[in-house]
Amino acid sequence: MARRRSEDGAAAVEFALVLPLLIMLILGILEFGLAYNAQITVTNAAREGVRTMAIQNSTSAAKTAVETAASALNPAITDSEITITVSNGTTTCTGGSTATVAIQYPFKFLTGFFGTGYTMTGKAAMRCGG
Repeated sequence: MARRRSEDGAAAVEFALVLPLLIMLILGILEFGLAYNAQITVTNAAREGVRTMAIQNSTSAAKTAVETAASALNPAITDSEITITVSNGTTTCTGGSTATVAIQYPFKFLTGFFGTGYTMTGKAAMRCGG
C-alpha cells in the first residue's frame, strides 16, 4: 500500500517532538541513580565512622574511617563535613554513652538540568562499648 505524499516526513516530525522528552527521561534516571548511590555511600560512611568511634574512642580514626568508606565519592568528603558527637557532652566515648556521626555532603548534579545540587545528610548512632 503506497503512502500518501502529504504524510511524508510525519514520522520524523513526531520523533523530533518526542526526542527531547526521552532525553530528559533518560537524564532523570541517570541523575536519580547517581544521587541514590551517593546517598547510600554517605550513609554507609557515617555507619563506618560511628562504629570506629564506638570501638576505638578516637575522633581522628573515625574521620579517617568515614573518608575511607566514602572514597568513591567525587569530590571526596572532607573533615569539615563530618560532625562527631557523644551523648555525655564530651568527645570521649565512655561505656553507656552514644556516639553519633553526621555527614553533610554537598552533592552536585552531573548534567545541571535539575539544579546545581543539594546537601545530602548521612547520620548514624551507636552505643559506646570499646
